[in-house]
Amino acid sequence: MSLVAKLYNNVLRRSSTYALAIVTGAFFFERGFDMATEHLYSEINKGKLWKDIKHNYAPAE
Repeated sequence: MSLVAKLYNNVLRRSSTYALAIVTGAFFFERGFDMATEHLYSEINKGKLWKDIKHNYAPAE
């Protein structure tokens, strides 16, 4: 049995499992995309963000 046939029989055959697969895929895609763009933004702006320069302005404890 091919991968496409297994996918069809297990996920795409019923509307409820198809909708669940779409929602689950969208959730994990959103989380992954958010983490990737946050990391990219932090790398591009390294040294300019508050977390990098906070020690210059925060009072000593």
